[in-house]
Amino acid sequence: MKKYVSAMAALFSTVSVCAMAQSYPDKAITMIVPFSAGGPTDTVARLTAEAMSQELGQQVVVQNVGGAGGTLGAGQAAQAAPDGYTILVHHIGMSTAPTLYANLPYDAVESFEPIGLVTNAPMTIIGRKDMAEGSLQELVAAIKADPQAYTLANAGVGAASHLCSMLFMSAIDTEMTTVPYQGNGPIMTDLLGGHIDLTCDQTTNTTQPILDGQVKAYAVTTPGRVGQLPDVPTATEAGLDDFVITVWHGVYAPKGIEPQVRDALVAALQKGLTHEKLVQRFTDLGTAPVTQADATPQALQTQLASQIEFWRPFIERAGLAGGQ
Repeated sequence: MKKYVSAMAALFSTVSVCAMAQSYPDKAITMIVPFSAGGPTDTVARLTAEAMSQELGQQVVVQNVGGAGGTLGAGQAAQAAPDGYTILVHHIGMSTAPTLYANLPYDAVESFEPIGLVTNAPMTIIGRKDMAEGSLQELVAAIKADPQAYTLANAGVGAASHLCSMLFMSAIDTEMTTVPYQGNGPIMTDLLGGHIDLTCDQTTNTTQPILDGQVKAYAVTTPGRVGQLPDVPTATEAGLDDFVITVWHGVYAPKGIEPQVRDALVAALQKGLTHEKLVQRFTDLGTAPVTQADATPQALQTQLASQIEFWRPFIERAGLAGGQ
């Protein structure tokens, strides 16, 4: 009798799970962004959320949970119920956190179910609009002559702007005065106000200020020039050999999500990335959605694993491993 009851309980449990998966989603979905509102990852997330909402038939609501280089928001997402109603959009910082932080509240690989990549955004080296140096070559020469005369802002340890800044200082073999902020939004405000000199930020956050003449653009960090910024040279063209970095973004769900629910999210992401409005907005921001082949769990899983290994030795050489 006990075996019969156990078997029936297991059967009903399976039927219940399948029914839930088939009705998914029947309420709003929370998309956690582990950075402040107004920053580049927030912009990517909100465009993605809007497109996925249309495909899922339910609102995808962005929730900003900033702090600790993105680890607070990622930790909250990892601890959420794996029912498909909480998802995470994170960028390249997902791959650097395992080396940067000694006691992460999650495992970057094991705590999440990858849904797919979203975009690979170029970065730009920009300065306040009244900078005297007109080119990257002139800027590098001036920095080398007096490194402490220039401030280089970043959005905190592990942020994309921090990684780009480290690569820049390494490429010119010069340490500068760095200024950490709590997010890219405040950096842009202070840059426009002339309170800081330089930063390295994603095109999703800098394209319009560059086009409007609000900041001075010195270089993009891609192998080729960015279509929306044809007059801005690549860092390589400007004399920094092999200075290439893009900020990839991905969508994740908590580990343990039902396959049918995961597949619904994957399908919504893939279709959403083809929406004309999203494609145009991404183009306006100097980036583009990934191909359908990359908007998959497998592609994001591979990207994350390879990037963890890529950044680990660099972070260790900089003396930052486990120091956060």
